[in-house]
Amino acid sequence: MSEGDGSDAGTVLEAIASRIDRFTDGVGRVVAWLTFATVVVCFATVYLRYVFHIGEIWLQELYAWTHVAAITMGAGYVLMKGGFVRVDLLYARFSPRGKALVELFGTLFLMAPFLAMMAVSGWSFFHTSYVMNEASQWENGLRALWLLKGTLLLFVLTVGLQGIAVIARALAVLLCHQPAPAPVPALSDAP
Repeated sequence: MSEGDGSDAGTVLEAIASRIDRFTDGVGRVVAWLTFATVVVCFATVYLRYVFHIGEIWLQELYAWTHVAAITMGAGYVLMKGGFVRVDLLYARFSPRGKALVELFGTLFLMAPFLAMMAVSGWSFFHTSYVMNEASQWENGLRALWLLKGTLLLFVLTVGLQGIAVIARALAVLLCHQPAPAPVPALSDAP
């Protein structure tokens, strides 16, 4: 591969990763609103119960659902921002190429098998619930429990896409001698 080919491939890999980051950033904005909704619904639930002595099962379930959706959908965003716990004892001392190798192998041999297992078991979990039109165990609880269980598949999608971005950036560093990417700034305009 000539020098020009490596630079072009590196540009393509970085473009792929950047496009995935833009999608993930959009999901992060949705998650920010879901988190806000969780707080509002939880407050309303407690306020209604203790001030007006009104307890609604569906309202209690709603804040659990929005919380679960925020966690499962937000995992890819957390990965993009580098928010997962990492043991930096050795990693911090590695060169950009060494870090890229760790990212590549960690994503391919740890994250990918985990996501494959989650996809298979999550699909079964979701599909069974959908087919039986599973609802809350409580009479006045939320219906369509399969929607909540489907968020496991959204977890696989968002983390998997961000894993592809990690792989693309690692390959750009390893194969195309691209500089290591700068850290992604935190979402500053979230609600």
